[in-house]
Amino acid sequence: MNVAVVEGGYSHEKVISLRSSQTVIENLDKSRFKVYRIRIDLEGWFYYSNDGKMGVVDKNDFSIQVNGERIQLEYAFIMIHGTPGEDGKLQAYFDILKIPYSTCNQVLSALTFNKFLCNRFLSDLGFNVAEATIVSKGALYNAEEIVEKVGLPCFVKPADGGSSFGVTKVKRIEELDAAIKLATEDGNGTKALIESFLEGTEVTNGVFRSKNGVKVLPITEIVSENEFFDFDAKYTGKSDEITPARISDEMTEKVKSTTGRVYETLGMTGIARIDYILVKGEPYLIEINTVPGMSSESIIPKMARVEGISLSDLLSEVIDVSLIEG
Repeated sequence: MNVAVVEGGYSHEKVISLRSSQTVIENLDKSRFKVYRIRIDLEGWFYYSNDGKMGVVDKNDFSIQVNGERIQLEYAFIMIHGTPGEDGKLQAYFDILKIPYSTCNQVLSALTFNKFLCNRFLSDLGFNVAEATIVSKGALYNAEEIVEKVGLPCFVKPADGGSSFGVTKVKRIEELDAAIKLATEDGNGTKALIESFLEGTEVTNGVFRSKNGVKVLPITEIVSENEFFDFDAKYTGKSDEITPARISDEMTEKVKSTTGRVYETLGMTGIARIDYILVKGEPYLIEINTVPGMSSESIIPKMARVEGISLSDLLSEVIDVSLIEG
């Protein structure tokens, strides 16, 4: 099978995507899959060969030309964090072409990418989430009303981004304006999400759909040297990621149960990672990542190792299940 590992993207998260895709390319089972690196960015859609040659992807049918031969790409392993790989745009494109892919479908990708709408939806279903409000780019807002709703300190972040780009911990009302401006310069630059600060233990939990049903991975505890788990802490080693998390058996069961229920309730597929803050014995869901990082520094590969699952087997399982269910 000709598998395209799709990397790049249109946001600041491109640099993380390139790291993730490299790990996926290195770990896909070459005895089963013929792997092609496909980069989608603001410059266009391109194929990169192992010897550094570059070609253009035919977007009409998602094919490439290699040494004069047309190669039909038959599967897309999406490793674009942010738009267009995590927000439903690529999923819709592949649906039109009837090409199977590794992530949630277009509707779920769009929902989970919008942190505010997703968390409000999950709140209506009975899951614990932080108090939040949203401000559109350039819109007028009342800072006092926002602070009255979410309190101080609070977090301001892009409503549609990831990897902790554009996130600010606001401690004083005077800092709110600059934080909102920063948040709407990242992600898609459309909306800022303002969330109440939850004081507790930060954990994250991976999950995927296997041939035997939903598989919840071990929980990872995040201990950041910075004030919160920002981009610097995530990708420059300024955090300790402890797997399994140093939490009670009861809390472990609560978190893993919540992860499984969220995944099943939404009808998710592929690998996902759900972030939580543990507050007074209860997990509060922060966000769902449907294209989690897969680089050597990323959490999902570490969770898989602790569970005794090789990354190669994990990637093969994701592909196999998506082909069965697709």
